[in-house]
Amino acid sequence: MNKSDLIRAIANNEGITLSAATAVFDSFINAITEGLNNGEKIQISGFGTFELKCKEAREGINPKTGEKISVEATRTPVFKFGKAYKDSFNK
Repeated sequence: MNKSDLIRAIANNEGITLSAATAVFDSFINAITEGLNNGEKIQISGFGTFELKCKEAREGINPKTGEKISVEATRTPVFKFGKAYKDSFNK
């Protein structure tokens, strides 16, 4: 299932137009992105948690040349499914 399939499923399940479902989906994604950029942890009860993890700068090795390189610090979004949601697949 891709983004358009998901939006179509939302529109069908809720009896709304594709443009309305697209607007809701985009709003959801934008709210999560904005919250993470503001340093917030987004918890959706019964589903999971979105967080922004910070990876420290480090020294790495280029596998092709064996040369040492500097890897910059990064912020990476992560998602962890909740226990109840994971358990729903193993009944």
